[in-house]
Amino acid sequence: MSDFFKINYICLLFILFLSASPAFANTMQAAEMDTMIGQMIMVGFRGMEIGNDSPIAQDIESAHIGGVILFNKDCLLDFGPRNIESSEQLKRLTDSLQKYSKIPLLVAVDQEGGRVQRLKAEQGFNETPSAAELGKDGKLETAYKAGAEVGKTLRSSGFNLDFAPDLDVNVNPDNPVIGKLERSFSADSEVVSKLGTAFIQGLRSQGIFSCVKHFPGHGSSTGDSHLGLTDVSSTWTEKELLPFEYIVKNNRTDMVMTAHIFNRNLDPDYPATLSSKVISGILRKKLGYNGVVITDDMQMKAISDSYGFKESIYRAVEAGADILLFGNNIAYEKGIGRRVFKVLKSMVEQGRISPERIKQSYDRIMKLKSRIAQ
Repeated sequence: MSDFFKINYICLLFILFLSASPAFANTMQAAEMDTMIGQMIMVGFRGMEIGNDSPIAQDIESAHIGGVILFNKDCLLDFGPRNIESSEQLKRLTDSLQKYSKIPLLVAVDQEGGRVQRLKAEQGFNETPSAAELGKDGKLETAYKAGAEVGKTLRSSGFNLDFAPDLDVNVNPDNPVIGKLERSFSADSEVVSKLGTAFIQGLRSQGIFSCVKHFPGHGSSTGDSHLGLTDVSSTWTEKELLPFEYIVKNNRTDMVMTAHIFNRNLDPDYPATLSSKVISGILRKKLGYNGVVITDDMQMKAISDSYGFKESIYRAVEAGADILLFGNNIAYEKGIGRRVFKVLKSMVEQGRISPERIKQSYDRIMKLKSRIAQ
């Protein structure tokens, strides 16, 4: 036997000896659980370039976070740019982010079109019409082309996930966060369903994942969940579910985002993001959705002011959410990813959240990530 094979044989025996050790097995299980927990976290950050000492780099490396969201403007500082300045700079940034992660990151952005698009013409990017404009046009081909144009722009910039399209039905045209911003395709749920599908197909043609929002429907609200709890109990109707039902049954979406709306007719205790009756009951059991569920920004006041940091994390996971989104833009905290990770890990260690529940979300996330376009 050559020295080379002797050395490798001895190493193999040593590994087999260690693997039989309970302490080693426990260490391996802990490392695996750390990775699973980290994949359930998506965060925003400050900076157009990152290095080893950047908080986001440390979040990715030590907390294994599974995704990031980028913004053009810093809401707290009230100026831009935050992460996006030009196409060249943006591609360098997204490439750098991926290098810090052993598992491909979900790199996300809100690029709906119209007033909600983070990549703007002033930065050298192609803009697309709002959902309302696409709704007025009414042509599936136009919606498809808009989705494909967005997808092409995002793909060339290093993104793989668009938080679009918005499937909210325009029940209340004066809705401050949907109707007034022209984010809904139509007041007709069938039009929303078909144009939303066409937009998704356009994104997919360029290798970009879609994320439909805001489940179970934000179009009838009169308030802004960024500012506080929004009650739709007297305005919401089941027709707002129809676009989501259509998209799910036709296997057209890659991810679903929950709404921070309260509807006592669906759950008398919790808003949708924290409601097992809404996520596990309606979305998964009633509509049959088996894919990834992501929360809307957990730092919105509808959640943060009413439930607190730790309790909202617990409630969202127990309700059935797979990814917790902390945009870190409404509020800002260095190392927010590591803080969320520590809270989740502590809850698993204390037995408040089961390992099986974490693995359930991890498996869904990894199934999605296996389709990331190379």
